Amino acid sequence: MGESRIGKQPVLIPKGITVKVADDLVTVTNGKDTLKQTFDTVKIAVEADQVLVTMKDDSKTSKERHGLYRSLISNMVEGLSKGYMRRLEIHGIGFKVELVERNVKLTVGFSHPVVFAAPQGIELTVPNATTVEVKGVDKQLVGETAAQLRRIRPPEPYKGKGIRYSTEHVKKKVAKGK
Repeated sequence: MGESRIGKQPVLIPKGITVKVADDLVTVTNGKDTLKQTFDTVKIAVEADQVLVTMKDDSKTSKERHGLYRSLISNMVEGLSKGYMRRLEIHGIGFKVELVERNVKLTVGFSHPVVFAAPQGIELTVPNATTVEVKGVDKQLVGETAAQLRRIRPPEPYKGKGIRYSTEHVKKKVAKGK
């Protein structure tokens, strides 16, 4: 085997983004936000307007993590230049969502409304009464926050009621006796 196909590709650094490597820490900054990632078993070099990730040796862990660290750095650069967003839709009669300061208040069929607090670094927006947008610069945090919101009331298979990703298709089951 050899190097990772993904790991060999350089990460291009757009204007306004700064990448610094010190010891075993990569720091990516856009002036307003900063993301950090520790690394091991690979060498990371910043040359001109690109980041190069190379293996330190031919060990199994080095080969395994070569593409991983390149992807993580690429996601950090993309997040700080463009940002990430996940859109969730709420389906069901009487189901709705409202923005209350930095939090969202979900009315999704429980006896009480559920208030979901946005973690640090995440912005929640409500374009309409049945849509929530989760925005941020950290890809993992945006995805995890969207998953936590979906877990409040996942879509059920008979009527499709619940919270789902905008790209998600819910397969409906046929009810017994029909």
